[in-house]
Amino acid sequence: MNLVHLKEALLPSSRPLRADARGNREALLAAAREAFLDDGSDAHVKEIARRAGVAVGTLYRHFETREALVEAVYRQEVAELCAAPAGLLTRHAPDEALRRFLLLLVEHSAVGKGMGEALESIMATDSPVFDDSRAAMARALDELLDAGVAAGTVRDKIDGKTLLRALGGICGMRTQGWEDDAVRITALLHDGLRYGASSPGRPSDRSSGGPAR
Repeated sequence: MNLVHLKEALLPSSRPLRADARGNREALLAAAREAFLDDGSDAHVKEIARRAGVAVGTLYRHFETREALVEAVYRQEVAELCAAPAGLLTRHAPDEALRRFLLLLVEHSAVGKGMGEALESIMATDSPVFDDSRAAMARALDELLDAGVAAGTVRDKIDGKTLLRALGGICGMRTQGWEDDAVRITALLHDGLRYGASSPGRPSDRSSGGPAR
């Protein structure tokens, strides 16, 4: 799935925007991401509009509420993240592509923590954004795991959902220096995923009738 199709799947459906309106929306999302990372919950819509170079009224034409803007920023982050596996698999061997994507997930977690206060504003709503995002990240991991299993460099019987849960525990740390620790622990996790991998050409349990992911 390419980035355009992934964004369409993650972002709420709407009619296609004119070029100028699309440019304004993209500028608002970029400005909002920067503002939320800088100021957290204190980021004001007037400041976001100023950074984007548009009027506040333009912001509200694209996003009815501040919460809608926060959600759109997060969905865009996830869409761009989950588009990465295809490119990684083009440039790297499957196990190396998986390693790099695991590190991207750590970076994504850091962005999520930076936006933590802003994201709290939509946690109490009925928005499916977090469920949608976890499902998309699990599918991206499945793509990489499947490629590694096929190449015989990654062990079978591990699915993206399970791996994402393991990463959640690593990236959920709140101690100072957590990101450096997360990178080191992720390296150990990656080594574990390669341990016991079948050699290329050897049938995996899945291809021989065993449990599928």
